[in-house]
Parts: sequence; C-alpha cells; structure tokens
Amino acid sequence: MEDAWFITNEDGDDLIVSFVIPTDESERGVKVSFEDFPDDRHELLKKLTIEGNMVTITTDYGIHTVNVEDVDQMEIQEAKKILKKINFDGRFELTVV
Repeated sequence: MEDAWFITNEDGDDLIVSFVIPTDESERGVKVSFEDFPDDRHELLKKLTIEGNMVTITTDYGIHTVNVEDVDQMEIQEAKKILKKINFDGRFELTVV
C-alpha cells in the first residue's frame, strides 16, 4: 500500500484528483503532457517563462512556445498563482515578466 502526502482536487472544466505519493527523487517534478505525445512519455518541466502573451515551456525533451493572446487575462493570472504554488520546492525555473 502507498501512503499519499496530500491530494489536489480541481473542479472546473477539467475534473482532476491527484494523489501525491512519494517516489524516487529522479521521478519527482512537474510532468508536462501533450495530446500528441504518448502517455508513457515522462516529460518533466525544467523552465516556464510567461512574457506578455507568450509562454515558453522548456522540458527535458525540448522547448514549446504557446501564444495565450486569446486566453482570458483572469485565467492567466490564476495560472501564475498556481504555478508559483506548484514550484514550492524550486523544481523548475519560473519567470513571469
């Protein structure tokens, strides 16, 4: 049996319940997933930069740039708050300009 450290719930457009279970140190981090990539691809976030309407996501597999010009500014502000909480342990570099 595994012991969870805590759970995270999201009740919005996506319904998510995440159980945080301690793992090997090498497996810890923020997982990045894309619909075009296989689910078994273990891609960890290394750096995330939000600058104006551009978000640059750097993972151990490459760099992805996302235009968020059409996204509601309140959603972007909420995302910034959540990203700061996610990065409580400094696992990735976060830059918000």
